[in-house]
Parts: sequence; C-alpha cells; structure tokens
Amino acid sequence: MSNILAIVGRPNVGKSTFFNRLAGQRSAIEEPTSGVTRDRHYGKSDWNGAYFSIIDTGGYVNASDDIFEAEIKKQVFVALEEADVILFMVDITEGITPMDQDVAQLLRKAKKPVLIAVNKADNHNLQNLYSEFYALGFDHVYPISAVNGSGTGELLDDLVTHFEKAEEKAESEYPKVSIVGRPNAGKSSILNTLMEEDRFIVTPMAGTTRDSVYTHFNKFGYEFDMVDTAGIRKKTKVYDDIEFFSIVRSVRAIENSDICVLVIDATRGIEAQDLHILGMIVQNNKGLVIVVNKWDLVEKDHKTMDSFREKILERIAPTYDVPMIFTSATEKIRVLKILESIKEVHENRSKRITTSKLNNVLLEIFNQNPPPMYKGKRVKIKYITQLKLAYPAFVIFCNSPQYVKDAYKRYAERQIRNEFGFTGATIKLYFREK
Repeated sequence: MSNILAIVGRPNVGKSTFFNRLAGQRSAIEEPTSGVTRDRHYGKSDWNGAYFSIIDTGGYVNASDDIFEAEIKKQVFVALEEADVILFMVDITEGITPMDQDVAQLLRKAKKPVLIAVNKADNHNLQNLYSEFYALGFDHVYPISAVNGSGTGELLDDLVTHFEKAEEKAESEYPKVSIVGRPNAGKSSILNTLMEEDRFIVTPMAGTTRDSVYTHFNKFGYEFDMVDTAGIRKKTKVYDDIEFFSIVRSVRAIENSDICVLVIDATRGIEAQDLHILGMIVQNNKGLVIVVNKWDLVEKDHKTMDSFREKILERIAPTYDVPMIFTSATEKIRVLKILESIKEVHENRSKRITTSKLNNVLLEIFNQNPPPMYKGKRVKIKYITQLKLAYPAFVIFCNSPQYVKDAYKRYAERQIRNEFGFTGATIKLYFREK
C-alpha cells in the first residue's frame, strides 16, 4: 500500500526545506523568494519503519497576487483529493496570515488528517509562540525547525500513526504492469487496443483519466495484472490541476507495480513531466518500457525513428538500456510489441546470476579497469554477489568503498548489463567494505 503525504501552505514557509529533510536530498529548490518552487516534487521517506511518499506542492507567481492565491488554493484542493495525510506548514515568525486562514478554511472541509507544522521555531523564545496557530482550527500543532530538525521527531511520530497499515494480501503470480505518462499521451487508447474493446474512456481532452483501474490481461499468450491511471471522474469545481493529478496518480500506480510502461506523445516529444515520471520509476526500482505513441502523426523518413530515439536517450541519461517502441494505438501499429517488451523486462528484472558466475566474469574486468585512485588510495574490488530482492541489486565488496565515484558506478553497471543483459530493469549497486 502506498501512503502519500502532501505538504501544503503558502510560499516561503519552508515546505521545500522540510521536503528535502524528509527525502534526504536537495531535489527541491530552496530560496527565500516567494514562489520559487515551480515544479511539484516527489520523494520517498520512512520513519520508524513506516514508509511513505511525499509531495511538495510548491506554488508559483504568474502575475498578480490574485492569480497566485488561486494557484495555491488549487494545489491545496488537489492535495485534499489525493493525499492520505496533509501537513499544513506555516511560519511562526510571521504569525497567522490571511492566506494561512484561506488554506485552513479549505483544509477544515477535508476528511483527511491535517497536522500543522509551525516552522522556523529555531529557538526556545520562538517555540513558545506556536500556540497561536491553534486558532486555525486543528488539534495537531507542532513547533519545528525544518533547517535544524528540532521538533520534527515528535511531528513524525504522530504523523505516521495516521497512515494505513499495509494489509496482508495474497500476492498475484502475475507481474503488475502500470501504464503511465503525461495527460493525453494515449495511455487509455493503448489499453483499449490491447484489450480489443473500448474499456477505458478516451477523449481528446487532457486529464480525462483520473482513477486507477486494475484489470487482468490474458491475451495473445501474455498474462499480466495491468493498471491504467485511467477511469473518468467529473471535474470538481474550478480547482483542477491536471498535471498534479497525473503526477499523484502516477505515484500510486508506480509504487504498486513491477513494470511501468511510460507513454510519450510523439507529436510533443519527451517533456519535463515525462522525465519526472521516469525519475519516479527509476527511484522505485521498477522495470521500464518506453512507448512513443501517435507515431502515425509524425512526418518521417527512414532516419526519423533513429533520430527520435537518440534524442530521447539524451534526455533520459544516464538511463539508456531500455526498450523503446514506436506505436500508434489508433492505427494498431506495433502495439503487440509492447507485450513482448513487458515480458522481456519482467524476465530481466527477475533474473538471478550465481555468485560464482558474477565473480568469474566481472572480477577480471574490474581488475583490468579499477576505480581511479583517490588521494593516493587504490580501490581493489574483491567480491561481487547479487542480493535476493525483487529487482537486480548487487553488492560489490572492496577495500575503500567511499572512494568509488559515480562515474565508476555507472561503468560497473554498464559491464553488468553488457555481460548479463538486464534491459529495462533498474539495477542498484552497493559498494561495501569487505
């Protein structure tokens, strides 16, 4: 089960700083300027064994304060719809502002747990001021400092109690496949073509698909449990953020699947949101198939496909060893090849290499081209073994793992792929001291 935490609040209260603390990274931009977070950010975190996803709903200033306020409300509304728990962040140094009150009014209508994080309480004098924020109408109020971490332990202790516990379910023997991508790329059209029926509603309007739909696929000699981030739901009032809806839906679909089919619109090429979704797939160690749909609408010659493929590979680097299929769902061109690639990726993702074979093949390669010396220290790789995980993961034992840089890790991954063929599978490498 995937649990989702949405961090909401007006700009410049420290949402991105707290997001980065939880996610253990600096992927969201931190800047003391209102509205600097222009993209929604996704991350993974855990606390006391409870794992959850985080969405940082940063806002942006377009022109006027009125437009800006509407954008913040829109994001809060989407968070209310999609998240399991809401973290409402405010700034203790500024007290309750009119925009805080507007956000609180929306949140009070939610049937979701809401916790208030009173940020920037960096000293005891400030911490004593937090009780003012009970006036916003919520029972759970915590003074914290996203910068130095004070108060965050108590907040997280209470926060994770609101997540649903994962239920014990009988695991399906079939791989779980999700169809993901930006709105209107043709995800539902592909599924309809595969199912040979109009099971999923298709319109030219972006964002028609909202609810994830699960269906068992058993055709053409292939059998999977397939998930389309599909379904139809009435658009709700004016607070409709299609991009954010699709990202949050994709979070759930990706986390609950084994293999992801990322559908790209050939008429638009690979865009920022495609890269965002691909990043989530890789971060979650899922199998990947890229489908370039609407290929019939592209003017082309005998070099167009190769050129298009190269451009995509440039954009998704360092990911490179992935099946890429050019399709037209409406014209039924190469759609069945998607099934072949899903099967191939599933087999690659499940592949196990014996320890003796790994060492016989790779040790000689690594010894001939060892990691570069660092501060006069030479790294010697001594032993390699594969972990028993749902995806390919390898431990490479060496004398000084801290000196192995990212460039060599990518080299090591390429050698593993070249020798054993893990196309479409995310590979994790762990360098450990022997």
